[in-house]
Amino acid sequence: MLTQALTEKSNYYLHLEEKYGAHNYHPLPVVLEKGEGIFVWDVDGKRYFDFLSGYSAVNQGHCHPRIIKALTDQAQQLTLTSRAFHSDKLGEYSKFITEYFGYDKVLPMNTGVEGGETAIKLARRWAYDKKGVAENKAKIIFAEGNFWGRTLAAISSSTDPSSYKGFGPYMPGFELIPYNNIPALEKALQDENVAAFMVEPIQGEAGVVVPDEGYLQQVRQLCTTYNVLFIADEIQTGLARTGKMLACDHENVRPDILILGKALSGGTMPVSAVLADDEVMLNIKPGEHGSTYGGNPLACAVAIEALKVLKEEKMAENAEKMGALLRLKLEALQSPFIKLVRGKGLLNAIIIEHTNPEAAWDLCLTLKDNGLLAKPTHGDKIRFAPPLSITEAQLDEAVDIIARSLESLA
Repeated sequence: MLTQALTEKSNYYLHLEEKYGAHNYHPLPVVLEKGEGIFVWDVDGKRYFDFLSGYSAVNQGHCHPRIIKALTDQAQQLTLTSRAFHSDKLGEYSKFITEYFGYDKVLPMNTGVEGGETAIKLARRWAYDKKGVAENKAKIIFAEGNFWGRTLAAISSSTDPSSYKGFGPYMPGFELIPYNNIPALEKALQDENVAAFMVEPIQGEAGVVVPDEGYLQQVRQLCTTYNVLFIADEIQTGLARTGKMLACDHENVRPDILILGKALSGGTMPVSAVLADDEVMLNIKPGEHGSTYGGNPLACAVAIEALKVLKEEKMAENAEKMGALLRLKLEALQSPFIKLVRGKGLLNAIIIEHTNPEAAWDLCLTLKDNGLLAKPTHGDKIRFAPPLSITEAQLDEAVDIIARSLESLA
């Protein structure tokens, strides 16, 4: 995939990926080699604002010095034992994260999608052991427009043809209802075989779809009423991204199962976690679920420091303040090409209005040329989600780039 506008050096790396890598992504044509704070640099030394943050994996900023120190210190001590043995870090981490979020137990995994799979297994087992659902009859309800990965289970709950088409047969026991629709949820939960409702508090990949105020409270109430587990997929919305430590905190609701990932390591390595109380977690017995790398000493040390950084550097508070400012400034542009600005905290999106169906992609190319990296999703939507350490002066500079880039659509 050679691109004439790029340097010979950048094209060299693009060619290597094109020739030797699977073609399962369509990235922007930029080759990055360095990151610090809210900025990244390409192989030619050009600096960019990172307005994607690794899909919110880099909430704390690129290469945060405290997280990198925790990583390098532990990497020189012990990286992996597998769960065949105990390590001095796992118990310490388990105590830290359960107290941090207020749950009895944690089940550590690696990737976000593994966290989702784990939550579903926990819910199914709870349904059989506690709720009395007949064997192999348990159902999980999902919201249309969800995204939690691309494993066979994840795509079985997807409504996006690019995720599921051509990969069937699909996982049984999954049902879909409209997002942000309480009557549909209540109807679905009346089925006595329903084990859980798994939902993103804000749908990220769908284009930062924010539900009505009170939606999560009603979800919590209905799940309690019908004896169904409320699973919150906070992999992208959690860890201070939306202006609270969890997006669920905006409505003061506590899910039965909480899934975390992405920024749990500050963007340094795959770390995910599933949190629940004993009534749910202890139905899984030795040998019934696990992961070679899940809960490894390196991940535990990094996750503790990543969580400390979020609180001690008041990143949720900054996300709340800077996010409100960003939306205000984007709306003030009054661009004819911005149909809608939406979001919460520093998880935001604009919807592009243009006769050209490729306008959002073209705008992202122009943004790149002008020094800001963002990526379209679902055609006409662009997420703006910088690291949570961004300052007001940096925000002003970024909005100026966005304003200049929008003019190219004319």
